[in-house]
Amino acid sequence: MAAALRHLAVLLVLFGVGMGPAFAEDAPAASPAAPIAPAADAFRFSMSLGLGVQTFNEFDGYNGTNTTTYQSLSITPDFAFGKFGIGLDITLNYRFAGSGSTFVVRQADWVPTSVQNFFEIYLPKIAYVRYGVKGDPLYVKLGSFIDASLGDGFIMGSYANTLFLPDARHFGLIADLDGSLVSFPYLGVETVIGNVAAMDVMGGRAYARPLAGMSIPIWSNMEVGLTGVVDTQPYLGTNAPGSPSPVTAFGADVQVPLVFQKDVFSLVAFTDVATLQAKSWGYMIGAGGRIINILTYGAQLRLLGTGFTPDYFGPTYDLLRDQQYNILQAGGTGSTFGWLASIGTSILNDLLIFTITLDGPFVTTETDPLLKSPHLRGILTLGEGLVPGISFNFSYDKKAIASFSDLASAQDAAIQALVNFRTGPAVISFVYKIVYVENPVPPATDHWNVTSGIQTSVALF
Repeated sequence: MAAALRHLAVLLVLFGVGMGPAFAEDAPAASPAAPIAPAADAFRFSMSLGLGVQTFNEFDGYNGTNTTTYQSLSITPDFAFGKFGIGLDITLNYRFAGSGSTFVVRQADWVPTSVQNFFEIYLPKIAYVRYGVKGDPLYVKLGSFIDASLGDGFIMGSYANTLFLPDARHFGLIADLDGSLVSFPYLGVETVIGNVAAMDVMGGRAYARPLAGMSIPIWSNMEVGLTGVVDTQPYLGTNAPGSPSPVTAFGADVQVPLVFQKDVFSLVAFTDVATLQAKSWGYMIGAGGRIINILTYGAQLRLLGTGFTPDYFGPTYDLLRDQQYNILQAGGTGSTFGWLASIGTSILNDLLIFTITLDGPFVTTETDPLLKSPHLRGILTLGEGLVPGISFNFSYDKKAIASFSDLASAQDAAIQALVNFRTGPAVISFVYKIVYVENPVPPATDHWNVTSGIQTSVALF
């Protein structure tokens, strides 16, 4: 029965992703996740009160089950002034246990077990702090994020530190500084830290525009970059035993904007060479851009050495980091000549967003399914306002696709869904997440970690 429900959930998500183009034909759309630059002197304050139920993947000593269900009460104030904003998320998870007379508060939310755990608990109560938006000369964001990328993303692309929600919230950092801020457009830097408390995934890219002084747009905007990323704890958050050595990745890239007609057409060509652990190498050449500001596209050709995983620090890295690490240490069994293609749409100021990316090999001698088989990632977002009272976000990330039937299997997949229903000041949210776990912790034998929850929030002001 559980397997049938998982397959049904996968099919529903695939149906939702597949309907993206159909929606796009009938109504333009966009996404609430897309940043909108605030007015320079605008001040805003809002606060919501949330009530809900949440199930955590932890042992329940009262009932002897491997999951524990709590009621939740949350307060989420949000402040913004110009380009600066800060949001808090103070949540109390509680329940009445035993005969119903014992009031229990979830200790993991408040009682630290170490200095590092203290920061892991209390830093995430700051939902976010940000200044500016991505693409500004100065952009800083602390807290949760789903879209951390360095350069063209060949090493780190769309990395997310939110994959363990609601069990655990990670407090990360994205900081970008471009020299144009001080009238020196020749240099810039991008930095990412996935979890400030653990200091595990950390990366940066320094780039130069050596021809910025030229009057020819193509060459004046050309970028040459150097990227480095390290994961100091490759098994963090997984069930794999041991304390492995860090993962290191280094790369160099060149990006050349060939065409840029604002709101009409853009085309950027790029190439990248990278290494993992200084022993596994990969090379990529590609291009991408936008058409009339509503369609995005991209394509790559890839030459991958033994055991090399492109986009190593990608959207589902925190869930599969032990598997990827083991593949990397094993060294792989061959090389791959591969490809990547992506297409998407963003309509009505990002009220509707649909993107799908597929990559795989033309020819490969690798034997591990995660390296030799295609990989699909699809995202569908409906922002609030297009359909009265309804907004949602679906994502489906599936590796090791050996056949069409694999598309409807949750193995090696990460599936997330968030649906919001608004009526007046109240919002009812439903969250559903399926994650494949390669090594379940005994006594659990199920390879699927399923998290679901429902929450009601009311805007106080």
